Amino acid sequence: MTVTESPLDHPGTAAPAPAPALREARVPAGGMYEGRRVLRRVPEDWEERPYEHVTLVPQGRVIGAEIQGVDLTRPLAPAVREELNRALLEWKVLFFRGAHLSSAQQADFARHWGELETNPLLARGSSAEVVRFDKGGSAAPTFENVWHADVTFRERPALGAVLQLREVPPVGGDTMWADMAAAYDNLPEEVRERIEGATAVHDFLPGFARFYGPERLAPLQEEFPPVEHPVVRRHPETGRRMLFVNTSFTTHITGMDREESDRLLSFLVRQAHVPEYQVRFRWQAGDVAFWDNRATQHYAIDDYFPHRRVAERVAIAGDRPF
Repeated sequence: MTVTESPLDHPGTAAPAPAPALREARVPAGGMYEGRRVLRRVPEDWEERPYEHVTLVPQGRVIGAEIQGVDLTRPLAPAVREELNRALLEWKVLFFRGAHLSSAQQADFARHWGELETNPLLARGSSAEVVRFDKGGSAAPTFENVWHADVTFRERPALGAVLQLREVPPVGGDTMWADMAAAYDNLPEEVRERIEGATAVHDFLPGFARFYGPERLAPLQEEFPPVEHPVVRRHPETGRRMLFVNTSFTTHITGMDREESDRLLSFLVRQAHVPEYQVRFRWQAGDVAFWDNRATQHYAIDDYFPHRRVAERVAIAGDRPF
């Protein structure tokens, strides 16, 4: 028989104090999880090699690098183009200071990566492939202050985009990018299992309806019907898994009731907000950014009113996500 001793068996020994009562510890609904994050810039089996034709200066832990020693006004030699593509895959967004490209030169640079796409939803620049953003001053606010990937409402969303700032405000107007492979890597295991094989619907209307009237939007519905894409896509060149839902264009997860879909999407799109996955770029006039639209989301910061910010963008046609 087991005998349990009592403090009465040892006179003068105080009874142990009871453990203090604690409130129930709960992670807030949809809250982030604390702890050290997994910050892998490239796939685990990626072969990293030195750059021989360009100089690369990292701007973030997993995303963002400044490229030096390249003249973007001239056609790229094959070896330079290869290194820039490798840098794009490794760092997801590349910055070129003081490039000062003409619209035609900007488009020619982008064509090294493929055919350019047009976007009838945005203001046209000097040609059908060039989009012009003229904001601040007396212009109405549009298309800013939201994390998104470009044109995911297309069957084949853009591979990437090349943006140049023509005019910058005296302060503000930065752009941020987030690495959506890092966002996927850090999802809780139960969330990764839940979205494995899931698809979501993307539509242009949530992102544009507040800026245009029915007369403008109605015919565009025929050109851009809703499409389905995987919630987690694989990068066609690196093979990495990446979150592929965004606030501007993803409306719901296929096969889920609205409440469940909204709750899960709300959690997934907030992953772009994590600072460890981000890089922030402070523009100067003539700077160029080239990003991988398959692997990132971006956020243009509207903090410069009443000053003016003018940019031009060209986008490279992409493939169907898988």
